Amino acid sequence: MGMMDAARKTRAAAILLLGLAACVARAPATVSLRMKGNVPDASVTIDDEYVGALAHVAARGVALPPGPHRITVEKAGYFPWDRLVQAKSGDPPIHLQVQLTPVPD
Repeated sequence: MGMMDAARKTRAAAILLLGLAACVARAPATVSLRMKGNVPDASVTIDDEYVGALAHVAARGVALPPGPHRITVEKAGYFPWDRLVQAKSGDPPIHLQVQLTPVPD
């Protein structure tokens, strides 16, 4: 019975690996988004989803799936910064320089 169990485990492992390989092969390639800016604690949203503070995004980057994306950076006392970017599989990283302008008193 030990040989049968070993054969079943080997077959199950092979099926699992093939399934994982198929999932990985179908996953779309992402494009790295890199940002720098003058207000590190400004909020970054991508496609209306909060991603984090600009300093966090600058340090770690964001993986964008293929397609169009709206990048917004906001902070009270500053005009909002907004850009549309197009991520395409195989593209080099997208680099954005964010310069927030203070709202005059």
